[in-house]
Amino acid sequence: MSLADSDRELVTAELGRDPTPTEAALFENLWSEHCAYRSSRPLLSAFSSEGDQVVVGPGDDAAVVRVPDNGGESDAETYVTMGIESHNHPSYVDPYDGAATGVGGIVRDTLSMGAYPIALADSLYFGGFDREHTRYLFEGVVEGISDYGNAIGVPTVGGSVEFHDDYEGNPLVNVACVGLVDEERLVTAEAQEPGNKLVLVGNATGRDGLGGASFASEDLAEDAETEDRPAVQVGDPYSEKLLIEANEELIDGGLVQSARDLGAAGLGGASSEMVAKGGLGARIELERVHQREPNMNALEIVLAESQERMCYEVRPEDVESVEEIAEKYDLGCSVIGEVSEGNYVCTFEGETVVDVPAEFLADGAPMNDLDAVEPAQPEPDRPDVDLQSAFEAVVGAPNTASKRWVFRQYDHEVGARTALKPGDDAAVMAIREAGTGLALSAGAVPAWTDCAPYDGARAVALENATNLAAKGATPLAAVDCLNGGNPEKSDVYGRFTAIVDGLADMCRDLSVPVVGGNVSLYNDSAAGPIPPTPTLAMVGTKPGYEAPPAALDGRGTLLLVGAGSDALGGSELLAQVGGVDRFPTLPENASEVVATLAEVANADATLATHDVSNGGLAVTLAEMITADAGADVAVEDVASLFAETPGRAVVETEAPEAVRDAFDGVAPVAELGEATRDGTLSLSVGDERLAVASEEVAALRDVIEAELD
Repeated sequence: MSLADSDRELVTAELGRDPTPTEAALFENLWSEHCAYRSSRPLLSAFSSEGDQVVVGPGDDAAVVRVPDNGGESDAETYVTMGIESHNHPSYVDPYDGAATGVGGIVRDTLSMGAYPIALADSLYFGGFDREHTRYLFEGVVEGISDYGNAIGVPTVGGSVEFHDDYEGNPLVNVACVGLVDEERLVTAEAQEPGNKLVLVGNATGRDGLGGASFASEDLAEDAETEDRPAVQVGDPYSEKLLIEANEELIDGGLVQSARDLGAAGLGGASSEMVAKGGLGARIELERVHQREPNMNALEIVLAESQERMCYEVRPEDVESVEEIAEKYDLGCSVIGEVSEGNYVCTFEGETVVDVPAEFLADGAPMNDLDAVEPAQPEPDRPDVDLQSAFEAVVGAPNTASKRWVFRQYDHEVGARTALKPGDDAAVMAIREAGTGLALSAGAVPAWTDCAPYDGARAVALENATNLAAKGATPLAAVDCLNGGNPEKSDVYGRFTAIVDGLADMCRDLSVPVVGGNVSLYNDSAAGPIPPTPTLAMVGTKPGYEAPPAALDGRGTLLLVGAGSDALGGSELLAQVGGVDRFPTLPENASEVVATLAEVANADATLATHDVSNGGLAVTLAEMITADAGADVAVEDVASLFAETPGRAVVETEAPEAVRDAFDGVAPVAELGEATRDGTLSLSVGDERLAVASEEVAALRDVIEAELD
């Protein structure tokens, strides 16, 4: 770790002296790209974060949004918290611990708001599935998420898995968490009053994770798997479970004035940001921190990113009660200092090692002024394909294959709230306190944003909203995880800028506030930069918890709702057979399309709904058929079968005219054919015809399970 010369000059000018070694390291981490968003913050004003439903927007550990009340069990107003985090570099170096501690961190962000975590969604991006190293990373990451989430009792209910060659040297692990809180229990990370004590609760501090924030702000080197291992934290989910329950008791007792979890930059990051938010300072005695290893120095105590730790602001008269609760749950507890007026000060064994203005430390990093080159659009060059080979290649591709191997390892029913399980367009959680179903969708499609960063990002937002609407939910709010390569490269920064603008524009068109998020840059390696990847986690609400399934019933008419396009840019078909094309045109009235689809999905005559996305209509139909229900469908040409224009869905209905009436003036409705009871997908495409039994489709779609089991 070393503070850049230009930053050192600014710090020296502000302090009127050279920084101490501990101060220099603290500034280097808190002013890193990972913590300060120096290259991305100038772009984030593009997002709209306001709305009547928004209680706490960007800037805290997690966002808080109000849930509509549909006659629930609680008299208090019900809120959900939303947060998302990346653990990309650590998951390359150590896939198991990197992914596990990503789960732990986003759960503690939820605890910081006084909320109880009720759902996780992980969006994972890896290199080509045919590579042994990819499968090693994939298996390690899934195991880390599974072991940690299952042990702490928080269900993993959704997410996505994508494979793309450009993630080979730098996979992405993005984890979102939803929590539940009410208006009476809500706390924030803003310190309240001088004289209140700062209390550290949780695991003892060790030397793991030192410099994690600065490590996350650099390109991955070829030797990262060995050289950067000390920067990866090691998780202990059983301590996290104890911390979750202790946090509940602390909140129930009204013992917490403000809270922050110890993540990037460790104690220094959490405590300085907390007091800076309140316009205050702190006095911390570092030797009071309970430690796991002997002879730790001040810099190590300040910056260690050891897991399962929380920093609480507590009134002096409540400290004893906090200590008793920590002891009850067998958690370490240290009164490390107090909130003050003036500077952020840390001492170690009587020596002052940090004495700086808290606001300057937490928010004083200068922004980068970087050049951006606008992405170019390729000239279309589409190959000719035959129906059978195209169908087999696309339906059997790892990106469109069944992800059952992944989600079957997760406990998605713990907590008894999961009303619609993984494997559908969106999960649905039962918020009984408000009588409301909360739908959750998360992910991105790198092939789309690689092909057309701006329109691809718009498509990602529309795709997630369509997932919610297909289950009858109206979008409520979203958080994003913006992943990009080295921003100092003008072409990379241009593509990153485009995904920010595209995501922001479509969320605004959908009237979905983006209430928080995370930025992860420098996802660059010897293999090159990753595709710009705008992961979005979006929630929506509906009265009650019932939702139409994606699986066909077998009795209805099949309709394709939404405007199509024969453009194949970003499609799995081109990824399999080669060629390039322009990206599909998106609807101008996206909000109306989504609202109408939600209305149709909730109709009594609707038997099944499933959105059209990766792999196009071919994959949608392949996912809908079962051993007991098939489909007899006709489309005009191959492009109609494999184009991936979002904002569309297949609806099986007993009242096709009612669906047409609902979409009249909103979007086209095309009759595809009829659902059947023979378990066969029969496709007529122009003059070609293909019939595939459900067991043949299942065999094609089991490529991941067949390889890894």
